[in-house]
Amino acid sequence: MKGMSSLQRDETGSLAVDFAMIATPLFLLIFGTLEIGQMLWYQNALNYSVEEAARCASIDANNCATSSQITSYAAGRSGAGFATTVFSTSTPACGNRVSASYPMSLAIPFAPVSVTLSAQSCYPK
Repeated sequence: MKGMSSLQRDETGSLAVDFAMIATPLFLLIFGTLEIGQMLWYQNALNYSVEEAARCASIDANNCATSSQITSYAAGRSGAGFATTVFSTSTPACGNRVSASYPMSLAIPFAPVSVTLSAQSCYPK
């Protein structure tokens, strides 16, 4: 009986149990915040590059005369290393339109999520 009561009062190892209960949500929060931040940065890069490429298509006939030149220009202006296949061009009534669609999978532990980031911009001729 005396040995049993001493085991009930023993608190060695309780810190490890507390850490184990808190560690998983803490790491999910940290990695989730990092991945959401990266996703927002990619979205901003897509928005910037389609705006710049649509403007280039309307104003600069030397560098942005063809569709392949426009998509290459957009990929180069993004700063995120997007491939030229992410971008597409068209010429609707609004002027020169550049669109982008980028599938991204967020590497959040225990909760893999895939999203598709998209952006478009139309600049008058």
